[in-house]
Amino acid sequence: MANEDLGRTLRRLRRLASLTQEELAERADVCVDVVRQLEQGRKHSARLPTLHALANGLGVELTTLLGDPPAVASTGESDGPRFVAVRRAIMPVLRGPEPTPPADGFSPERLRERIAEGWTRYHEAEFDTVMAALPELITDARSATVADGDDERAAGFAALGKALQLAGHVAVRMGKTDLALTSLERAADAAGHSGDPLLLPMIVNSMAWTYQRQGRLEDALAVALRAAADVADGGLDGTADGLKVWGALTMSAATSAARSGDYARAAAMMETAEKQAARVSKLPDGGDNRMVSVFSPSSVRIERVRLAVQYGHPQDALALAEGARLSKDTPPSWRTWLLLDVARAHTDMGDAAGAVKTLESLRRVAPAWTRHHTLAVAIVRDLWTLPHHPPGLRPLAEFLGVTE
Repeated sequence: MANEDLGRTLRRLRRLASLTQEELAERADVCVDVVRQLEQGRKHSARLPTLHALANGLGVELTTLLGDPPAVASTGESDGPRFVAVRRAIMPVLRGPEPTPPADGFSPERLRERIAEGWTRYHEAEFDTVMAALPELITDARSATVADGDDERAAGFAALGKALQLAGHVAVRMGKTDLALTSLERAADAAGHSGDPLLLPMIVNSMAWTYQRQGRLEDALAVALRAAADVADGGLDGTADGLKVWGALTMSAATSAARSGDYARAAAMMETAEKQAARVSKLPDGGDNRMVSVFSPSSVRIERVRLAVQYGHPQDALALAEGARLSKDTPPSWRTWLLLDVARAHTDMGDAAGAVKTLESLRRVAPAWTRHHTLAVAIVRDLWTLPHHPPGLRPLAEFLGVTE
């Protein structure tokens, strides 16, 4: 769990910024009662647009306001030896030795498989496992970029791009968004030497997500829309892989639009994306799904649920969730997010029993993730303040330490 609840963090950051509650409310364009209720502990959570507005008003990243993200170990030490090794792999020592060609017996196919496995572990929220593997993956991919033969080198650059993209995602999960952008910029440079026209837009999508985490919503929207247009204009959406990349960029743009307050535009984008997602299975089969953007009817529906609940439409969120049919390729992390969003929607609708039932399911499928996620803790705290606790709430509250 985060070391501080939202209210204490908000009060501490507000005082560091030398702002009164009224001044922060004016800067963030939120009601001053929201600031007061959060700081006084009468309210333990808020919708994402409100949190974004408060973070912007304080001049901090959203992750700073929310506390440690789910990837941070329970010790709270996000700069432990493993992460230092990842940082060194992303940014080798200045004027250090050049990469050496791969040794005899090196297999580009095996390297690609290891990177794909890293993405699988990432989507399963096994961040410690991914961090342990990343330094060697990045080093081996750099070696592959100086292999003999043009095709081998191009494959090496493609591997390096995907490994650095993965490192960027892990850095975001650790709350290190500036390092993430450094890794993604280097991934984009590698993509330019790979000969893979889809690799760069995939990396741009990761950049857009990182900009979102920094509160740079206009930048996130602009780069996602531009990259999606490039994919479509280049005819790359005529394959399954190309359509997945286009779809992921469109969903990212929709998220940025919603977080900027334009929910109607975001909803329209998501409806278009869901219709296009139905085409994926009808197009020529692509490559390894683990190396391509997550985009399917299931993933779009999950994202539509997320946007609806986060932007004040809980009834729509529950209706969308009820009609969701998750495909076998839906990553576990997306399934856990769906359950968390459904729990939040039940809470917003005043259905405490429904929220508890959903959180119980979430605890069964992802106990460590649930225990550490600040939003899950905030929901249970809100429920704990109710005069009448629904069945099952106490075990959840004790599991999350809310009763302390």
